[in-house]
Amino acid sequence: MDRLMCEDAPRLESEGGNLLDVLASPAPESKTFISSCSNQRDTELFEIIEKLQGSRLDEQRCEFPLPLKSQLFTIGRDLPLILPSELGGYWIDPPLGKLADVSPTPSYHSTNPEHYDIMERDREAKAYREFFRSQYHHSFIAVDPYLGPLVLSVCLEDEENRLRVILRMRECSLHGLFSVSLFPAIPSAVELAKMLCDRVTCSNFEVVCYLKAPELITAFDEHRVSPNFKFGVLCQMEGQLTEEDILSNNEESEEFKEFLSILGDTIPLQGFTGFRGGLDVLHGQTGSEAIFTSFQGREIMFHVATKLPFTEGDPQQLQRKRHIGNDIVAVVYQEGQTPFLSDVIKSHFLHCFLVVRRIRSKHNTEETSYQVSVTAREDVPLFGPVLPDPPIFTDRYLLREFLLTKLINAEISCYKAQQFSRLEFRTRSSLLESLQTELSTRSHCMVGDPLLSALSSSEGVRASSEGSGGFIENFKRAIRVRSHSFETLGVPKKISGSALHRPKTERDGESDKFPGTPPAFVDSVAPADFKDQASPQEEL
Repeated sequence: MDRLMCEDAPRLESEGGNLLDVLASPAPESKTFISSCSNQRDTELFEIIEKLQGSRLDEQRCEFPLPLKSQLFTIGRDLPLILPSELGGYWIDPPLGKLADVSPTPSYHSTNPEHYDIMERDREAKAYREFFRSQYHHSFIAVDPYLGPLVLSVCLEDEENRLRVILRMRECSLHGLFSVSLFPAIPSAVELAKMLCDRVTCSNFEVVCYLKAPELITAFDEHRVSPNFKFGVLCQMEGQLTEEDILSNNEESEEFKEFLSILGDTIPLQGFTGFRGGLDVLHGQTGSEAIFTSFQGREIMFHVATKLPFTEGDPQQLQRKRHIGNDIVAVVYQEGQTPFLSDVIKSHFLHCFLVVRRIRSKHNTEETSYQVSVTAREDVPLFGPVLPDPPIFTDRYLLREFLLTKLINAEISCYKAQQFSRLEFRTRSSLLESLQTELSTRSHCMVGDPLLSALSSSEGVRASSEGSGGFIENFKRAIRVRSHSFETLGVPKKISGSALHRPKTERDGESDKFPGTPPAFVDSVAPADFKDQASPQEEL
């Protein structure tokens, strides 16, 4: 403080006073030189205080992210729907550089909903049902020292004089057609397998002679085929930039209700018999109503945040995060001009967001239009349908067709991301191993293998339910564990001894009670690298 005092002025300690008292007390006329020095001290002190306070305010001042700053001069008053994450890792469509002109133009009329094609998650999944089940064919199994379990199906199509072959491996299924005229004789199972995959090294295949093998093979091939989808729906109000604010919205404006009517119909959950997407239809624990629709043979349930239970005193709204955080794709409806940040919703599963904002036409103030933008994690491949240029929709029917098609394709495309593809590979590997073991065991029973007489006798006891055990049991367990792993962000739960005797619970399309999953399979579908990333709101 010595620097705040004049050279001729005595120290404050010598005066026996306080700095604030000296500054507050008036200076006497007899000490003019002290008053002059005090005024100088006042000026210097307040200058220092002002500088210190100014630096603190600068540190606390909230600034727009740099991408938004750079776009303010080109977009004008209309801010972009989406801003990229500061950490990166997301792509945005359309890119920010193309948002200079977002006024509705007639170009959107060139968008034809007939060209909105829905992607196939697995193109070869139904090949066995279509080409093999109705014709005479053979199946073979083997365990390759390098590729693991193999299941081969061969069908001779006499009319076309060709062989149709499907080889199932851990990575994928290979489907091929070979003209019989290319071979002097019908090739062996090993030769056919090597023609489809030159990495096959096993020397022989075992013939499958179990009568219900086609049912088991069909169940494996189509385990990824599902006509049901569930998506999250969020409402972002003006000025909301955090997950807590967005999830805490309770009111549904007429504008938001109108948008929900485009997505689907409002249905009461009590007693609902369609696809419920994990919502409670018996006790009302997940709200009283939801948005549901059927689209091109598929059932879609929407997890609307404002319709899910609101918990007072819980800023994270775990009841809502439990459902929306476990979805893969979500819709964000914006009421205002506040952009959506790509990573504002913290979730290991949410990989894609479709953001929609209602805008007014500059030419016709009574016409309502909707602007659409898409963001997804960088390892999610691009998917259709392509956004019109500019990304504006003035027709409700076109908007509905586009959004529903885009949502379905978004989820299918997200499964190709690293996180999901790794989980699916482990699920498929375990299912294929169970299928190969089941077919081998049942085939030996059919030919009267004495080592498996116990299994044959047990099958006689439950003859009425034959075909629902073994691989079918493991298959349903695998699907249940896979769904469970999605809901818990890949964190496996320990199976206690009492878990095998827990009360029966109702699930989508399932009413049977199955025993617990074998420990080996639990390890295969619960990646260890997910365990450290789980957050409290996702461990449900």
